[in-house]
Amino acid sequence: MLGAVSSNAFDTLYSYSNTFHVPFVTPWFPEKVLNATTEDYAITLWPDYHKAIIDMVVRYEWDKVIYIYDSHDGLIRLQQIDETLIGRQNFHVEAVKRIINETDAIEFLLRIEKMNTWGNKYIILDCPAELAKKIIISHVRNERLGRRTYHYLLSGLASSIMDDEWETSIPYGSVNITGFKIVDRNRKFVKDFLEMRRRRFSSLGGNQNSISAQFALMYDAVFVIVEAFNKLFKKKPEVGESLKRGPLFNNGSRLDCYANYSNNTWVTPWEHGDKISKHLRKVEMEGLTGDVKFNEHGRRRNFTLQVVKMSLNSVLQRVGNWSDVYGLSLEFEPKTIKPIEQEIDRNKTYIVTSIIEEPYIMAKPNDTGVKYEGNDRYEGYCKDLADLVAKKLNIKYELRLVKDKVYGSKNQHGEWDGMVGELIRKEADMAIASMTITSERQKAIDFSKPFMSLGISIMIKKPVKQKPGVFSFLNPLSKEIWVSVIFSYLAVSVVLFIVSRFSPYEWKLLHCEEESQRSYPVGGGGGHSLSTTVANDFSILNSLWFALGAFMQQGCDITPRSISGRIVGCVWWFFTLILISSYTANLAAFLTVERMVTPINSPEDLASQTEVEYGTLTNGSTWEFFSKSQITLFNKMWEFMNSRKHVFVKSYDEGIRRVRDSKGKYALLIESPKNDYTNERQPCDTMKVGRNLDAKGFGIATALHSPLMKEINLAVLELIENGELTKLKNRWWSYRTECKQSDKQDALGNELSLSHVAGIFYILIGGLILAMAVALLEFCYKSHMEAMRAKIPLTDAMKAKARLTIGGGRDFDNGRYYAPAEVDQDQVHSNTHTQV
Repeated sequence: MLGAVSSNAFDTLYSYSNTFHVPFVTPWFPEKVLNATTEDYAITLWPDYHKAIIDMVVRYEWDKVIYIYDSHDGLIRLQQIDETLIGRQNFHVEAVKRIINETDAIEFLLRIEKMNTWGNKYIILDCPAELAKKIIISHVRNERLGRRTYHYLLSGLASSIMDDEWETSIPYGSVNITGFKIVDRNRKFVKDFLEMRRRRFSSLGGNQNSISAQFALMYDAVFVIVEAFNKLFKKKPEVGESLKRGPLFNNGSRLDCYANYSNNTWVTPWEHGDKISKHLRKVEMEGLTGDVKFNEHGRRRNFTLQVVKMSLNSVLQRVGNWSDVYGLSLEFEPKTIKPIEQEIDRNKTYIVTSIIEEPYIMAKPNDTGVKYEGNDRYEGYCKDLADLVAKKLNIKYELRLVKDKVYGSKNQHGEWDGMVGELIRKEADMAIASMTITSERQKAIDFSKPFMSLGISIMIKKPVKQKPGVFSFLNPLSKEIWVSVIFSYLAVSVVLFIVSRFSPYEWKLLHCEEESQRSYPVGGGGGHSLSTTVANDFSILNSLWFALGAFMQQGCDITPRSISGRIVGCVWWFFTLILISSYTANLAAFLTVERMVTPINSPEDLASQTEVEYGTLTNGSTWEFFSKSQITLFNKMWEFMNSRKHVFVKSYDEGIRRVRDSKGKYALLIESPKNDYTNERQPCDTMKVGRNLDAKGFGIATALHSPLMKEINLAVLELIENGELTKLKNRWWSYRTECKQSDKQDALGNELSLSHVAGIFYILIGGLILAMAVALLEFCYKSHMEAMRAKIPLTDAMKAKARLTIGGGRDFDNGRYYAPAEVDQDQVHSNTHTQV
């Protein structure tokens, strides 16, 4: 028996074959016939390669799979795969679905897509080749299903044996597919067969170069029988004579298909069945499916399958082999090999769809009374860009406005509207407009290289300018600096007073007449009685006066004499120099320029308040960005907008009017080029604040796999390189400004904060500490010298010095330890701290 039958019919034929010992040769074998024996009379050309599926899953390192099958055999193969891979860590079957047709499969995939839009989906598709092909084609054509996140591994009876028609049926680079081919067209045997078939059957028409897997297996099955009978007839001619009778005979009597239950005897098997079965299993030949050999159980052995793959940027191509002996052997990853591209029809007038949006596409004003026709009715950046691209491509085009006046988004039925929908429905060939390249749109149409880079920006109404107030001279420094300066002034005065008291060099010896209270040099003449007094110029009031004079940069009539006092003076002078210079430099901006106080300066400011509402274009790319963003800040902004549906606008013009009429209570999230253009137009009352929220671009769109796309990409790159796009942007943005320079100038003067001038405070504090340390060293050193000179203990000298420091000057003649010193000739200052 020879034939390819369904799984249900196979059971009957398989039973007859084993009962009557009649060999049964079939191109394929059900998976449920697992435990074959030497007494099994069924022989299959179908290779058992479920291990190849397992090896590919391991090679790709998939930790989860989705299994779609259409028969009981598929469920058995799933069990085999699961039992083998169950030991792998974290591997699991994510979902299992039995289908009847491609509609069931697509509905199941849509549910998977809804639950996991952005995650990778690895699908083992176990169904016949034609059904698998229909499922993948339906997937590619369904706009609600992604492509980049899907990878199909084709398994099952015939689906993984991919024939040549796959390359023409599945669009180039549509989705990731891995499968197996059993017919190697590069083998000489296959080439000779195709050449012979073309010569003999070319008159019948049809594709004589295509070989399906089922055809190849059936062809080899026929020649397996021919080869077996040729050898059998040569060895035992009597078998051939017996077969010429027609019906099956046993020793001259016709084969009885019925058991004799009355005599308790079973049916009589065919006498030649064993001989023919053994010769069939010994056949070794070359066929369309490669080397044909069988094991003792009648199963295919020593076979090789080609591993083929189609990725998002390649056609279907071989990447390796799998054999039941050597296992998986991948030679290379699929290269980016594109199919033969279609030529551009230069004689065709291509339809370019666009949308009215300043300054991209605008209706040309009819001021002169001239009636414009065709493409001359419009002007703008995209109109000029379309002219440049058409010139580069050497084609003609007709510019049409999109009928529903939207860019393109999916409706509730999963269908695209706007310019995207027109491209999908082939109503237009190109879309040249301010249409943002997004992943969702990229699934449905092709985009060129970006001709303009942009990002989402914030547009607000320009705030009212504020004139300087009466006390604006205090604005250059923050309140914390003014408070710090006051405390610094007091601290410097106190430290100067202390170090002057501790340092002996700040004390002066004064000789005064008791009658006239005049001071004379030591050893001066006269018969008057003189008293010696020690005086210090830096009383607490004089210290405050010295610090104030230095701060006001006016100087003072007293100066420190000691090193410690001079250190205090130096650091205070440096402190006041930097502070006054910074204050003077910043004062002009606050007193001469009108300030603009903006309530919003960044996206964080916008998200942290509720007084100023904000929104964007409904169903636009910005709307999609916020709705799908995983960033906390943008999620918070989306929740705010989504809870207030009225903040969304139907067009950017409506949003701009709302910004201007809201008195600063509404902000519009808009693409940065549109924001910049609007800010240059009258009445010049809007402004852009903060940074761009993202980075993206505008691109020229075409239908999927359009022959125009390659040359459009080259044209855009050339326009970028030669500066034409920069000239276009300057023409429609910079050169068309309607606002004066003073209107655009940002006049906000930023006050200095403590962090800007913290360094001078550190220097001041360090100097004061150093002065205290030097004063202490001077005190100790002078005490040590006096103790040595007077030959007294150091502690007594330090106590005497301390009493002098704390108590002020005293009568020097009453001192026990101090020898007369040379008297200072300076007159006693009116504020000099003295004690007689």
